[in-house]
Amino acid sequence: MTRYTGLIDQYRARLPLAADARAISLGEGRTPLIKLENIPRQIGFEGELYVKFEGLNPTGSFKDRGMTVAVTQAVHEGARAIICASTGNTSAAAAAYAVRAGVTAFVLIPEGKIALGKLAQAVVHGAVVIQIHGNFDDGMRLVKEIGKTTPVAIVNSINPYRLQGQKTAAFEIVEALGRAPDVHCLPVGNAGNISAYWLGYCEMAGIAASYSDYHQQGRFLDQPLTNKRPKMAGYQAAGAAPFLRGSAVKDPETVATAIRIGDPQSWDLAWAAQKESGGWFDECTDDEILTTQKLLAANEGVFCEPASAASLCGALRDIKSGKIAQGSTVVCTLTGNGLKDPDIIMKNGLQGLVQVPAERGAVEKVLLAHMK
Repeated sequence: MTRYTGLIDQYRARLPLAADARAISLGEGRTPLIKLENIPRQIGFEGELYVKFEGLNPTGSFKDRGMTVAVTQAVHEGARAIICASTGNTSAAAAAYAVRAGVTAFVLIPEGKIALGKLAQAVVHGAVVIQIHGNFDDGMRLVKEIGKTTPVAIVNSINPYRLQGQKTAAFEIVEALGRAPDVHCLPVGNAGNISAYWLGYCEMAGIAASYSDYHQQGRFLDQPLTNKRPKMAGYQAAGAAPFLRGSAVKDPETVATAIRIGDPQSWDLAWAAQKESGGWFDECTDDEILTTQKLLAANEGVFCEPASAASLCGALRDIKSGKIAQGSTVVCTLTGNGLKDPDIIMKNGLQGLVQVPAERGAVEKVLLAHMK
């Protein structure tokens, strides 16, 4: 059996990288596509409902897919440093892949409201962390300005190689199912991921997305692996939902910090993906997102970060309303691991803690009371 070494080696022929570009990899990709069993039964859904758990990538989020390709290209071009603005996951991935490559990572983070689990990753990997008095959108503005005058490679999703890496998740889904799903649901923050998935699905069907030339010409298979493409459904947090408002949100606010973005950099591409696919955008409240996060963990054993739960939250609502038809095959991307932001779960202390004397009888009594 050949050892898996990451998505660049797996899909190099379908990525816009030079043949001699050294792959900067941590073995990312090949994340599980988990078929949910208990939740569909509870809501009476007769189709197939899957979650693509990107939280099992090396740094715990989907960002690793894009970062391996972006950093590989940056190093191939001679970059000695990379820079990004981040709400957390991008900074963690950038720091890890930078140290792997032997270059410096500079990360701009917003003041407050960044999960400590993500910040710790950037710190432990030796990134230069710069906290600004502003939000992610302010950080993104600064990064773009700095990129014009300073010899650093920007590795946010405005970098076309990021989306090229992220499109590989769609490849894996089609390969696993033998077809594309009917509906693909994603959380939407900066909107690079929904744009990347659509690129991937289009390539798997042998069809060019309208923006494929802008984000590097697609590499198509001689024989497409699917004859259809899914509807792309993007869900935002209600307090950070520019796609629902029709314009940028000045002061975005949500407990789902990974999608706390008011001015998405992939605005035009995401609209194109939604329209070309016949999909839609919608929003979820913070309470709905957190309820779904707990529902998934308690019923399926999958612990995702709050932003990730927006995809399943929206999917379940649309299944119940009939917008997603019975019998459909639905995939929800879970963008990050729940361990990225444990403070959300623990904010009210250790709920359900049972304290007893150190006696066998006392412990057995608790066991019997809670046995399913």
